[in-house]
Amino acid sequence: MTQPSSGTTPRTPLGGVRVLVTRSPERSAALVEALAAAGAEPVLLPLIDFERAPDQHMLDVAFDALAAAAFDWLVVSSATTVHVLMEKAAERGLRLGQLVPPGTRIAAVGPATRRLLEAGGLTVALTPPGEQSAAGLLAVWPGGGRILLPQADIAAGTLSEGLAAAGGTVTAVTAYRTVDYPAAAERRLAMQAEDGDAGPLPSSYSLLTPQTAAADIAGGRLHAVIAASPSAVRRIAALGPLGGCRLVAIGRSTAEQAAALDLDVAAVAAEPTPEGLVAAVAKALSPP
Repeated sequence: MTQPSSGTTPRTPLGGVRVLVTRSPERSAALVEALAAAGAEPVLLPLIDFERAPDQHMLDVAFDALAAAAFDWLVVSSATTVHVLMEKAAERGLRLGQLVPPGTRIAAVGPATRRLLEAGGLTVALTPPGEQSAAGLLAVWPGGGRILLPQADIAAGTLSEGLAAAGGTVTAVTAYRTVDYPAAAERRLAMQAEDGDAGPLPSSYSLLTPQTAAADIAGGRLHAVIAASPSAVRRIAALGPLGGCRLVAIGRSTAEQAAALDLDVAAVAAEPTPEGLVAAVAKALSPP
């Protein structure tokens, strides 16, 4: 971005920029606040939501085995999975920290997931220091072991196959479903912010419909759109051509999904945090 000349009042990095956030309001508080602090006008278009797994019996069997110390590792690949763990602990009259026996080590895919687990009283033994993805976790995986992997219904096979290839015995179980927003009220999971901030709703925000968002993109009234997951990218693509609206991805897997859909990625966040995403938006809108 152009730096202010000497003697002028410094402008916020994203002054006058409208940024489309594709998370639900409950998951967007910290990101909306960070964008607004940088001078941007965040507008919301929730695209995905989460429901409880339809096969609760299989999930319960897996967690019964976990409680009985049948696994050496619990691998947690998303913040949403942490919320499923919380629900299963509550169903058993336990706190999250009591759900996992002391002899079972826990691996988390990234720092946001790790923070949520640790806030619930669990100790995380392994988190990738660099890339926060299945590939990043596999790069530091010690190999072997009996592994419980609760994950989304649409999770790619990268992690389960990689753990098995490293000598692990993997029990992969569907923990939740990813659906179009909004999920059915009776099946909906309570929202859990991926950046670790499950705070109150943003105090002020504009909520768009897909039709309004598509019209604003076509009319050049949206300058950037943030995709926080591969599934969000697929729904962004359905809005129509992005034109001059710059696509910002939260990480490599999201960027790869965009590339597979022939969407240009203007920037990838160095860290999947509100600050990292704001910096990526600024980079995406900076002149060459």
